[in-house]
Amino acid sequence: MTMSDPLGDMLTRVRNGQQAGKTIVECPFSKVRENVCNVLKDEGFIRGYKIEDIGGNKKNLQIQLKYADGEGVIRQINRVSKPGRRVYTNVKTMPRFYNGLGILVVSTPQGVMADHKARAANVGGEILCRVF
Repeated sequence: MTMSDPLGDMLTRVRNGQQAGKTIVECPFSKVRENVCNVLKDEGFIRGYKIEDIGGNKKNLQIQLKYADGEGVIRQINRVSKPGRRVYTNVKTMPRFYNGLGILVVSTPQGVMADHKARAANVGGEILCRVF
């Protein structure tokens, strides 16, 4: 069965894994998921990720969750732009999440990046998700 929102599925797996106290969450690999994981790692929301080859021309993405004082570092992770309603923004109208404490993951022509890096590069794009 095909999945209508693969990125939303990954975010839900991360959210559920952190609530269950898991250290590693697995999901199918895609370039967009890898790029989002790279942003989450750079911003300190996850420990890291690893690409595992499972054979048959398929790969899995293993995401290592991060905890501080027994609680998950990610307090909130939501999908903004969905397949039925894409949300785009330019650099001037890009919203701030929790007044700059949280981040927006934005897909720009220069790649997937956090909102503060997109503002510094003066580019807008599609708001994929928000993390706090």
